[in-house]
Amino acid sequence: MMEPEEIRERSRRVIGVRVNEGAQVARYDSGELELQVGDNVVLEDDQGQWLGRVITLLCLQAEQQVDERGGRGPAGILRRATEEDLARFDNSARLEREAFLYCSERIAARKLGMDLSKVERCLDGSRMTFFFTAEGRIDFRALVKDLAGRFRCRVEMRQVGVRNETKILGGVGGCGRELCCCTFMNDFTPVSVKMAKEQNLSLNPNKISGLCGRLMCCLAYEFPTYMASKKNMPKVGRRVNCPEGLGKVVRQNVMAGKVTVNVEGREYEFKAEEAVPAPPPQQPKKQRQPRSPNRGPRTQ
Repeated sequence: MMEPEEIRERSRRVIGVRVNEGAQVARYDSGELELQVGDNVVLEDDQGQWLGRVITLLCLQAEQQVDERGGRGPAGILRRATEEDLARFDNSARLEREAFLYCSERIAARKLGMDLSKVERCLDGSRMTFFFTAEGRIDFRALVKDLAGRFRCRVEMRQVGVRNETKILGGVGGCGRELCCCTFMNDFTPVSVKMAKEQNLSLNPNKISGLCGRLMCCLAYEFPTYMASKKNMPKVGRRVNCPEGLGKVVRQNVMAGKVTVNVEGREYEFKAEEAVPAPPPQQPKKQRQPRSPNRGPRTQ
């Protein structure tokens, strides 16, 4: 039996930290710090220092791997944020707004085909990252010189897709809630039109597309449930035997577990188990035509 000290050594106190709104929640070993959800912490990685907020608390065994990258390289928690750190963060936010306006002006002046999305400045002021979208490759070397000369720091230009841009900017979806991608989603899952078809949704692009212009991520949430429920239901167009006789399935109500069957021009709704698939009608065999006696021999 392990002693309490040995148990504490084998376990690791892990926290989930989000550095910026829309960023992924990365896991870090909090070490000796006693942190709670909502606390601000200072992180340091190979790109500088960043202010993050604790989102989740969990405890992992020492053998389990802790993700200490978060898309920024190896990182560690330095300390709980102080008043000075919060003041530096406010100053960085002010410089980010200034950099955004200046960069937008230089993009327009140099006639570059790119749209600026966001600017991030690390807490120590050593680096600025400019996120943008564009149709293709952009030669922004002259723009980087303008920005580096103005703000006296290392400048990084990062091109992102439209889904990542929406994740960065945030917004409210058609459901009335804040977008999933900028609240709890860490990774984008593939979404296809088939998911909308299987859920009997309208294929109108305006109704199944999100703010990014791509298919809504929430189409993938209930898709596995629909596919599992449809396994025990006759497909649309299938001939079935039902209490009203032989008919054809014209609609499915997956959530209610019912199907609509057309029987001799009238539609009836039954439970899925009441509509038993009928065997396909047998096609009459074609009779072979007798060979004409006047036909000559076959030629090779």
